[in-house]
Amino acid sequence: MHISRILGYQRVIQKPFQLLLRNWHKDSLNLIPVAWEKPRIGWKKLNFDGSCKCKTGKSSIGGIFRNHEAEFLLGYAESIGKTNSTIAELTALTRGLELILENGWNEVWLEGDSKSLVEVIAQKRVVRCLEVQKEINRINLLIPKIKSCIVTHVFREGNRAADKFAQMGHHLKKPQIWRNVPPKQVLRIVNEDAEGKTFFRRR
Repeated sequence: MHISRILGYQRVIQKPFQLLLRNWHKDSLNLIPVAWEKPRIGWKKLNFDGSCKCKTGKSSIGGIFRNHEAEFLLGYAESIGKTNSTIAELTALTRGLELILENGWNEVWLEGDSKSLVEVIAQKRVVRCLEVQKEINRINLLIPKIKSCIVTHVFREGNRAADKFAQMGHHLKKPQIWRNVPPKQVLRIVNEDAEGKTFFRRR
């Protein structure tokens, strides 16, 4: 085969490959890595979440506490009747704060996947909805009782364990707490979080 034809084939092969590389690099710049992070030594971390069924309004809450070695300490789930997703999220945090005080934990990292609510709590904003503000006021009374406390947002991929507990809450007739050993429905997620499993989401 003539050398010019060989070089022509090489260019045809290389060009799509180069385009693919450029597109992959462009896409990778638009991706955000998300993973559950361990708290610092001596701290506990609470991930909380609320769940609301749009058609019925039936809501539930859930949360999970882990230590700096990603070991499961406590999980909770509960059905809270009919409400909206905002109240469910706030109720999940309120219940978590109550458990923190009951257990005498002094250094706690609070983390949820509702960015707007986390910002409202962290910045102590006032909202128009009286029902929501009432729940926020409860949270603002509980947080100062903890010696050291931080509140942050995480994307849903980093909050999967709390989401799972909240989903479980829909099926419970009464509030439930798990200590030291997570329920089997959450075990895989807890192990993946401990191993640092990372997800990628678009900006």
